[in-house]
Amino acid sequence: MMNEIAAGTDEVATARLIGALPKAIAERVRSLQLTDGTATAVIDVAGLDPASRTALEADADAVLAAQPGVTAVRIALTAERAQRRILAVASGKGGVGKSTLAANLAIALSRRGRRVGLVDADIYGPSQPRIFGSEHERPVAHDGKLVPVAGRWGVPLLSVGHLVEPGKAVAWRGPMAAGALGRMIDAHWDDAEILIVDLPPGTGDVQLTMVQKFKPDGAVIVSTPQDLALIDAARAIGLFRDSGVPLVGLVENMAGYLCPHCGEASDPFGHGGAEDAARELGMPFLGRIPLTMTIRRDSDAGKPPAAGSDEDAKPFAAIAEAVSRWLDGAPA
Repeated sequence: MMNEIAAGTDEVATARLIGALPKAIAERVRSLQLTDGTATAVIDVAGLDPASRTALEADADAVLAAQPGVTAVRIALTAERAQRRILAVASGKGGVGKSTLAANLAIALSRRGRRVGLVDADIYGPSQPRIFGSEHERPVAHDGKLVPVAGRWGVPLLSVGHLVEPGKAVAWRGPMAAGALGRMIDAHWDDAEILIVDLPPGTGDVQLTMVQKFKPDGAVIVSTPQDLALIDAARAIGLFRDSGVPLVGLVENMAGYLCPHCGEASDPFGHGGAEDAARELGMPFLGRIPLTMTIRRDSDAGKPPAAGSDEDAKPFAAIAEAVSRWLDGAPA
């Protein structure tokens, strides 16, 4: 039976919605609220196989959407905590495309059949809501824990960008930022087997909390090819190594630019620097992502390239394949 009605909601309307659901679904509803025409339900799917979960969600969505006064439906599925592995995506400095890589890696892994969740821990510059086109979504809470936003392409998502108004500055001291990270990682991730954590650039409080309290199973480092970026990347690599966190490998982003007008290739940030650095640092090189107008444009528009099947999706798919091998215990 439902054990929570959100404060401030219309209890009569909520009871009406519950009454409209089939008994088998209603018994699994843990929270339900109707706010400004949006019905938000938290449904316990413990013990159900993936096909049954999908069918239950579809049935609940159809019934709720047909009720008077309901203009939109949001459903979050919860279940027992799964054994989960954490992969940190980090960089030594900002502006190297770390968040773009984290989002597309999560999507590409999901397309390979992995159950993936994404934590946007870049507290002061959260960009995942923009990349996933969910800037105006807000997570609900259940049993004192956040329920991730049901992101598209099979990747649930939590970000500080979902907790504050778009464009509003996040002026938090270190303990508040670390606390936000803890809330997002300890959320209702249900059967997600992998959490991709998009860390802030650098080696500050959030990174220290990550390696000390949550101890990632591995770290993917992102850099552009030029020397200055690689110097900073080496510092991030040192942090994880000193903390005993295995390094999955290094990704070279913005590796070459193909002019859309004349077709000429150029290397504004250099070429091959990250691969050389990986060799020198004794870690795997996971691949290159080119600097293209479409990757930039589609990411800004909430259409991550890894969700497609064109040329821009291929480098992310290749990196996801290498990460999958690493997850399975083979060399990346």
